[in-house]
Amino acid sequence: MPSATLTGMTGWQEFADQEPELAAAARARLESARHHVLATLRGDGAPRVSGTEVSWYDGELTFGSMPGARKARDLQRDGRFALHTNPGDGTMADPDVKIAGVATEVTGDEQSTWVAEVQAPQSDAHLFRCAITEVVTTKVSDDQTHLVITSWTPELGVRVFKRT
Repeated sequence: MPSATLTGMTGWQEFADQEPELAAAARARLESARHHVLATLRGDGAPRVSGTEVSWYDGELTFGSMPGARKARDLQRDGRFALHTNPGDGTMADPDVKIAGVATEVTGDEQSTWVAEVQAPQSDAHLFRCAITEVVTTKVSDDQTHLVITSWTPELGVRVFKRT
C-alpha cells in the first residue's frame, strides 16, 4: 500500500521520513505503554472512547480489535479516529501524544498474514491501518514555565507553540 493514501493524509512511514525526530518521540511514547485511548464515531455521530493497543505492521501504524467489537464496527462505518497516548506515571517527563487520522481495515490475504505473524488470538481479529492527518505532542518546558506544543499536519508540516 502506498503510504500517502488520500489528500491531507499520510502513512506513518512517510511521516517518519519527513519528520524523523517528531515521529521517533511519538513512537517512543506509544511504545512506552501497552494501552492507549482510541476515540471513534458511533453511528449517530456521538464519540466513543475505547482502550486499544497499537503496533506497527509493514511500516505503518496499526491497531487491532476483537471480532465484532464496537470500535471495529465504528471504524468500518467511518474510519475517522483520534488516538491519545496513555498518560504514563504522572511525572509528565514524557510528552503527551495525540494522533488523528482515518483507519482502513486490512482484509483478505494481508489480514491472514498479519494474524499468523503476530499470532493473534483469533483468526478473524480486525486489523486497521492508519492514515495520519495530525500528530501533536505536548510537554512541559525544561524550565517548567510553559507548555511546548508541537503540531504536524501533511499540509503545514511542523509548527511549535508555547502556552503559559
